[in-house]
Amino acid sequence: MKTVLFVCTGNTCRSPMAEGILSSTLGTEAQVSVVSAGVAAMPGQPASRETSAVLKKKGANLNSFKSQQVHQALAEEADLIIAMSESHADALRRMLPSVSSKLNLLTDFIDPSEGLVGADVPDPFGMSSEAYEAVAEVIDLAIPGIQTALQD
Repeated sequence: MKTVLFVCTGNTCRSPMAEGILSSTLGTEAQVSVVSAGVAAMPGQPASRETSAVLKKKGANLNSFKSQQVHQALAEEADLIIAMSESHADALRRMLPSVSSKLNLLTDFIDPSEGLVGADVPDPFGMSSEAYEAVAEVIDLAIPGIQTALQD
């Protein structure tokens, strides 16, 4: 079984949204474990209300989700680590240099014609529901590329 680890700051908005969307897309038959964590997470927090609302609209959920801090064992177990921004990737490289070869930005998986490769996924924390919807759209664009990477 392969493991995908999504990483953002607090592990309540972007990374759990990506976890929920990818898990829902792959379905229960997939031999892929999808998890998320934050570089500055306060452990045990639920996904934000807005993240849960976006996931519900998409038919995905994270009912038992609790935020967690990224840690060495979690990162080392992952086959693919996907950061939401360059600052998250930099933090991971500093904290856990041994996992650098598995580290990518979410936007690296988006078709180059979209013009988003290498861009940061904006943090919607404290913003409108439209900001959360925009993040979900970016995640949706990355899903096909992530699925392709998992087949390798």
